[in-house]
Amino acid sequence: MSFFDEKVQDLYDEVVARNPGEVEFHQAVREVFDSLGAVLVKHPHYADAGIIERLCEPERQIIFRVPWVDDTGAVRINRGFRVEFNSALGPYKGGLRFHPSVYLGVIKFLGFEQIFKNALTGLPIGGGKGGSDFDPKGRSDGEIMRFCQSFMTELYRHIGEHTDVPAGDIGVGGREIGYLFGQYKRITNRYESGVLTGKGLSWGGSQVRTEATGYGVVFFVREMLNARGQDLDGKRVVVSGSGNVALYAIEKVHQLGGRVVACSDSGGYVVDDDDGINLELLKEIKGVHRGRVSDYAEKRGAPAYFVSSGSIWDVPTDIAIPCATQNELDSDDAASLIANGCTIVAEGANMPSTPEAIKALSSSGVLFAPGKAANAGGVATSALEMQQNASRDSWSFEHTELRLAQIMRGIHENCLSTADEYGAPGDYVLGANIAGFTHVADAMLALGVI
Repeated sequence: MSFFDEKVQDLYDEVVARNPGEVEFHQAVREVFDSLGAVLVKHPHYADAGIIERLCEPERQIIFRVPWVDDTGAVRINRGFRVEFNSALGPYKGGLRFHPSVYLGVIKFLGFEQIFKNALTGLPIGGGKGGSDFDPKGRSDGEIMRFCQSFMTELYRHIGEHTDVPAGDIGVGGREIGYLFGQYKRITNRYESGVLTGKGLSWGGSQVRTEATGYGVVFFVREMLNARGQDLDGKRVVVSGSGNVALYAIEKVHQLGGRVVACSDSGGYVVDDDDGINLELLKEIKGVHRGRVSDYAEKRGAPAYFVSSGSIWDVPTDIAIPCATQNELDSDDAASLIANGCTIVAEGANMPSTPEAIKALSSSGVLFAPGKAANAGGVATSALEMQQNASRDSWSFEHTELRLAQIMRGIHENCLSTADEYGAPGDYVLGANIAGFTHVADAMLALGVI
């Protein structure tokens, strides 16, 4: 172990000691730190300036009570979070997640990832994340509205179009963004379109924002294939999840000639290996009826079938796109993908692959694209929404999609060129981590010790 590798290990041990019990945050930090030894050898001034220590400590961590009244008249209490991690490149930017699994460690992991993801887009946005342990599943529109209004009643004092710009994430879609924006507008008496992204098209939203993360990860896969003289035509693809990211990843794969043969939700997975997943039917079941993929299999009929146990990654595929949640793809899943001849894994979700899975895939020659690069399309299009809001403009779907494709191509090129520069050709993980880190680190150096 070199001096700089030992230095990185010591810094990681400090992070763990200062943030006990936050295992997801530890994992996110470890994944970035594993790439930094080579950077410190080439640029030791980053270590001398305390850049790494400062990157791992959020600029601000906000935790607050969210009281609200359910439909029975009972008072409910949830906990709200906003971690404003790093603003060296621009206002904090990152989504809000409403899910029972949310606690400080999850928000910090997501916010830490967001720093580098946002840096890779090349757009002037810093990194942050927020949310609550509130579960919108099974709640009425009235309950969700009252929760969102209470949540924003505290959050509004911490955000602004030049300060911190939240968006949606798991459990926070167009409905929730509408309620949040309405309460912000009510409290401040200002129509600041740029304070939230993911808005409806009729009140300041952007074309392609709904599709952006799913489209973006497929654009990234297309670039990975193009770099090797291939394309998506005829490729078998498995996409985990069936939420917003998964739905639009499936749509773009089909548009580019691939065939998605399986998708999933928390109840299991469905395989449709004939013509591939029928997206129109899946959108109706998930988006209109809020149903399950088992309902899809029932309505679709043979040859589609539903599996309630096992892993979706047992389904043979050329390309795997995990779009569900963190740590959904483990070492056993990686072994199945390798055995079945999978050649590319691209993360549509945030940190969906365990460190053991990433190691197994990479050592077996499977091309692996980390989420901070592959799923950056969502936040990139959020920044494009901010740009349109600032100029009081509205772009066409075709123009915005073209901008998204260009951004994803630029991220891909940056990852590959950085990996080449540091002696690891084709290593997207190292390329993404170092490219994102150096961009933010240089800005932090320029701004001084703040």
